[in-house]
Amino acid sequence: MAKVLVTGMSGTGKSTALRMLGARGHRVVDADYAGWSHFVTSGDGSREWMWREDAMAELLASHREGHLFVAGCSANQGRFYPAFDRIVLLTAPEAVLLARIASRTENPFGKDPSERAQVQRDLREVEPLLRATSTDVLDSTLPIADVVRRLEAIAGPSATPSRERR
Repeated sequence: MAKVLVTGMSGTGKSTALRMLGARGHRVVDADYAGWSHFVTSGDGSREWMWREDAMAELLASHREGHLFVAGCSANQGRFYPAFDRIVLLTAPEAVLLARIASRTENPFGKDPSERAQVQRDLREVEPLLRATSTDVLDSTLPIADVVRRLEAIAGPSATPSRERR
């Protein structure tokens, strides 16, 4: 029963991998969406995307059966690292991320030039911090089915739901 955080920059395939893991019978939470995250304004007026700490703490404390895959990237995710068994960074080159963001239809983030510039800054400034604190790094330019299989392998034995292990 592993708790696995799948993190990385926008466009690395976190949500796509999570959808596939969910379809394979795993418990999944996409923490990049409302209900799990929100913008917090600091005293200087800057806004940061943060996990709702009460919701995330409850999720991680109450999970008891099967593997849990949580995907997301937020300024406060490090507070929860001790509750995860593995922290997996999905990574891809800048050109791949920008192409994926430009072509995706389910998430509007990255369509605006300022958001694309933010992705580029995050790749330079945030990804190295994520890499330094991750237990595993996966190249998300691999076929998504391979990424999902590797995530299951990282989670450990019984990562594949019993209905799929025939």
